[in-house]
Order: sequence, then structure tokens, then C-alpha cells
Amino acid sequence: MRILVTEDEPRLADYLKKGLTEAGYVVDVANNGVDGSHLATEGDYDLIVLDVMLPGIDGFGVLRKLRETRNTPVLMLTARDKVEDRVQGLKGGADDYLVKPFAFSELLARVEALLRRGGAVTTQPLTSMRLGDLELDLARRKATRGGLRLDLTPKEFNLLTLMLRRQGEVLSRTVLAEQVWDMNFDSETNVVDVAVRRLRSKLDDPFDQPLLHTVRGMGYVLEER
Repeated sequence: MRILVTEDEPRLADYLKKGLTEAGYVVDVANNGVDGSHLATEGDYDLIVLDVMLPGIDGFGVLRKLRETRNTPVLMLTARDKVEDRVQGLKGGADDYLVKPFAFSELLARVEALLRRGGAVTTQPLTSMRLGDLELDLARRKATRGGLRLDLTPKEFNLLTLMLRRQGEVLSRTVLAEQVWDMNFDSETNVVDVAVRRLRSKLDDPFDQPLLHTVRGMGYVLEER
């Protein structure tokens, strides 16, 4: 089960991602309305957690754009507790509305309720992913290729999870830095390239067919060729 969290407050975004991941969901995070709108309309998500006050495009704008093409369940988060604000969100197509501050247990209960309402099966969240002979066990945080265990560090596992979740998509160094290291990409540092190189040495070097490819001037992509 994939969830998109669109939240510009870094601590809250990290908190939601950590909690939802521990609950068994695969979570992407967008830190502004422009990225959130793009991911929401182009990605394949089972539910979207959407903040109202976002830079670029506010949550209401993201919601309007989404509802032009998709009926993905949306849980809106906001510090606004006025009735008219909640009404605006619900009339705009939101499925539920949660006012900050909130308890994570309540948010999780609302997420599960929305997924049940939408016909999604929440008792069996995504626990594994596969590409060719590569398999990730998300629950056990174990990666294997050709039946052989890959000895990955936590960062390498997170990097591989992100790339496998978005297999076939070229991911820039900026995206990798933001989503795996939770930092803004600095062109003066090679932390992303070093991590990708180390991951490739474990993922591809012992095998005949490479899966992790460099797209010059753009980033990296995980796919079978």
C-alpha cells in the first residue's frame, strides 16, 4: 500500500513517514504543493495525506488538480480549525479532515478507515517488492538477488527501496538526497554518488545483468535492460 504525504514541515513529515512506514505502508514525501501535485496526479497511490498550508500551491489547489483526474482518498491536515475551512476542504473533494496537533494513533485509524472505505485491503500492506531476480523483504528489511542475501547498510536498503518503488524512473541526485538523507542536495558533496557506487558494488558487480544504471547528467535508474 502506497501513501503520499505532502507536508512542508520537515519534522512532521519525518514523523508521519516513520510512523506510517512502521505500520507497513510504503511512503513518499513531498515538501511543497508543486511536487505534491505532480506526484499525486502522476503516481500510483492508495491514499494521500495532504497539508493545507503548502508553499507553491496550497492543499486546496493540489486537491482541485487531483480531482480533475483521480478519486484517490485524501486526508487533509491543517492548523486551521475554523468550520468554514473544514467545509471548504470537504466540498473540494477531501475524504477526511484532521486538525493539528493530532495523535498519530488517530491519524492511523483515519488512514485505515479511508482505505477500507475505498476497498483497499489494509490488513495486508505491501511487504515485498521484486525486479527480476532482485527481491526486497520490507518487513524484515532484507534484500536478496538470485537467492543470495545482499549485505546492505540501512541507508543502502532505503536507497534501494526508493529506487525499486520507482523502478524505471530516472531519479536525480536531488530527489535521492531529499528522500533518503532528508537533506537539500549540495553539488559540492558526493554523498549520493558514493552511496550509489557502494550499492552497485553489492547489487550488480557479482551478477551478469546490471540493474542500477547511470543516466548521464540526469541521475540514476533501476530497471532491467
